[in-house]
Amino acid sequence: MNIPFLSLKDVTASHGEEIQAAVKRVVDSGWYLQGEENARFEKNYAAYIGSEYCIGCANGLDALIWIFRAYLELGIMQPGDEVIVPANTYIASILAITENGLTPVLVEPDINTYQIDDSKIEAAITSRTKAIMIVHLYGQCAYTDKIGELCTKYNLKLVEDNAQAHGCRFKGGARTGSIGDAAGHSFYPGKNLGALGDGGAVTCKDSVLAECIRALANYGSTRKYVFKYTGRNSRLDEIQAAVLNVKLKYLDEDTEKRRNVARYYVEHITNPAIILPHVTDWQAHVFHLFPIRCANRDVLQQYLAENGVQTVIHYPIPPHKQECYKEWNGRSYPITEQIHAEELSLPISPTIGVEQIEIIVKAINTFI
Repeated sequence: MNIPFLSLKDVTASHGEEIQAAVKRVVDSGWYLQGEENARFEKNYAAYIGSEYCIGCANGLDALIWIFRAYLELGIMQPGDEVIVPANTYIASILAITENGLTPVLVEPDINTYQIDDSKIEAAITSRTKAIMIVHLYGQCAYTDKIGELCTKYNLKLVEDNAQAHGCRFKGGARTGSIGDAAGHSFYPGKNLGALGDGGAVTCKDSVLAECIRALANYGSTRKYVFKYTGRNSRLDEIQAAVLNVKLKYLDEDTEKRRNVARYYVEHITNPAIILPHVTDWQAHVFHLFPIRCANRDVLQQYLAENGVQTVIHYPIPPHKQECYKEWNGRSYPITEQIHAEELSLPISPTIGVEQIEIIVKAINTFI
């Protein structure tokens, strides 16, 4: 049996009839941008997250870019200001900062949770620091009370990268995406809430910020043919909004299926060479990914491939070692580098079968 890392075909098919009906409704309507489907999804997603405003945009990276761009336009930040960000993250988190002429300040993660280490943040704060960006990596909440206290103490904006954590909660309460001042969300097809193409959104509670972001993502226009900002075209289209509306109804149910897969892995993977994820709250974690660590990660990945199990590394090269940030290549972030050298993500989705999970566990437990 060949077990794919993620079968998007199966995920889509699980709600196939409703998705097809939604797409047909949009096609038949003749209205394909900035219409009723978009307005409906923005309202529904804002209510789900627990945020006052939701602004659909083209993708998750744009969502983060518009947040910082809006803070610049509103005079809350200035070019060169610093934003604290995890060293262990997907590069989009950092690209959004540098795209706006702001300065990323990388902080190491906790080796157990893989989230930013809140004990190391305060030492990185300077007079130029204007925000902390937290990344709810792999589907686990990165926010802590201490981070909130630091934002209050130093008057910092808290920006959430919620691309991997739709539906995640903090201590069983507020959902990620509603905790900070603003949050960026990705609806890339492989996400827990995925579209049939690219898509993203910003959630926030500030009406002025929301208005600015909506204008920036629509050429900088506040009303038709009137341009307040030099913006770009970054809009969520009607078909994607309609698909997301269907899938949003089933998100919590699908998340519970992911948790069941994760529980099976945790309870049945017994190989001492494997480090399982540290789950701080089972009812909060949404398991976008199930990351394990192994000192012989590349050998393990090859072994699993030979046994029909597809895995993915998230991520093989840390941001500070990427060529696009070559000025950082000489820096050392040992915890981040260890995670990137050892991490391997196992298949996890709402549609993976019991037989497939058993095969995966057996292959891992027989790895030497």
